[in-house]
Amino acid sequence: MEIKKLNKRPGIDADKKLGRALIQFEGLLTELRKKDLPDEIAILINDGVEQTNAVSASDNGLSKQIRKAQSGIIRLVEKELKIVTKNHYRNSWLVIGMSAFGIPIGVAFGSSVGNMGFLGLGLPIGMVIGIAVGAGMDKKAFKNGKQLDIEIKG
Repeated sequence: MEIKKLNKRPGIDADKKLGRALIQFEGLLTELRKKDLPDEIAILINDGVEQTNAVSASDNGLSKQIRKAQSGIIRLVEKELKIVTKNHYRNSWLVIGMSAFGIPIGVAFGSSVGNMGFLGLGLPIGMVIGIAVGAGMDKKAFKNGKQLDIEIKG
């Protein structure tokens, strides 16, 4: 089943932020069209595209709808097909590394020195561990053909 296209919206150029969001969403849909997706997933993706197309260009809710549809589609393909965007795992594991590894390392270091002011020392260590683990998972996803050639930015 074919994934639908976003409607062309004249006058979007005036709002650069909205224009970038629309281009990024269209890029995501283009990358998904290159993959062989099951019909059930394509139907759900098309629902998100239709909801976005239904919002008028002058409406302030267009930016919100684009983000909602884009994040829903990304979560769907990640959960169902294990397909992720570039640097997805790196960005996720950065936070996990800081909280799961960095804080305990900082507490251990701070208590061993006797000054809990060194608690913050573990955060960058945990961040590096998280980035390394996430980058390895991203590399594995790329090798297995489970990575889309697009990076989602804010």
